[in-house]
Amino acid sequence: MLLYALALLFLLLAGVGVLRDRRRFGNAVCLGLAVTLLALALLATLHRADSAAAETVLIAVVLTPALGSLVLAGLLIANGLKMVRKEGRSLANLLALLCGLGILVVFALLLAATGTDSEVLVVIARTVFLLACYLSFLFACFVGYAYLYGRLTPREDVDYVVVLGTGLLDGSRVPPLLASRLERGRRLYERQVARGRSPLMVLSGGKGSDEQLPEAQAMADHLVGQGFPADRIIREDRSRTTEENLRFSHAIMAAADPDYRCVVVTNNFHAFRAAVFARREGVNGHVVGSPTAAYFWPSATIREFVAVLVTYRWANLAVGALLVAESLNF
Repeated sequence: MLLYALALLFLLLAGVGVLRDRRRFGNAVCLGLAVTLLALALLATLHRADSAAAETVLIAVVLTPALGSLVLAGLLIANGLKMVRKEGRSLANLLALLCGLGILVVFALLLAATGTDSEVLVVIARTVFLLACYLSFLFACFVGYAYLYGRLTPREDVDYVVVLGTGLLDGSRVPPLLASRLERGRRLYERQVARGRSPLMVLSGGKGSDEQLPEAQAMADHLVGQGFPADRIIREDRSRTTEENLRFSHAIMAAADPDYRCVVVTNNFHAFRAAVFARREGVNGHVVGSPTAAYFWPSATIREFVAVLVTYRWANLAVGALLVAESLNF
């Protein structure tokens, strides 16, 4: 009963967190803990049930994560190879491949530890396994909650539609990824106009070292070329990162109207991380995502997850240190 009670407690905490501000990563962790504790409670109930069917279900439930991890590793490796073929050999494009190989390495290490008398290898395998479980739990929380956050489309009136920039093709042209964001932003703008409002479009993106003009300028040219009214565009052309996109856009909007409301547009894989940063930067608005090619999702999602880990690096380092200490003292 204790596990069920704890699961309910964390579910209530997640619900309260969503009502207060659904952009908090803590909501994802509370929801993940609720689901995990509920699963453990159900497993404990099955374990106590004295029947062959219960034992079969219990074995299947225990084996499913292991088999699923192997399948996931294969899918990640295949996707990583596809990313390299389509997008080139960069660290960001290699993330899915590296994660797939990393899962196989963990399995190989565990198998090696079970067949050896080396205490050092056993300790290393146990430590790696605990850290892998922790990261897997956080990743599941991130992906699951990011999916839920993406389904909660804001419907309120807004004063600004903010579109976050990304790199330009050949230093001057809007790539498909950015064009998707601009199209989603234009549709949101038109929806507001249809409701009798007159929002402004904030295009956020500075000039990279390999770019011929600021991303905001290229974005504005793209929209105006499609018939968007130039007088409804504000260019924020200093930012170089997502945090700066949001910080500088917030400064522009707050200077004009401290009580402004906005909606921020990025790609769907980037929406939740951008929402986390928007909350930290004091942006008064939620984030929506535009469509992204399916093959781009795994590497992009892993990159977003790593960025969130870095954002909460001290908490994660503290938990990691505790897990290492626990493994050494086991």
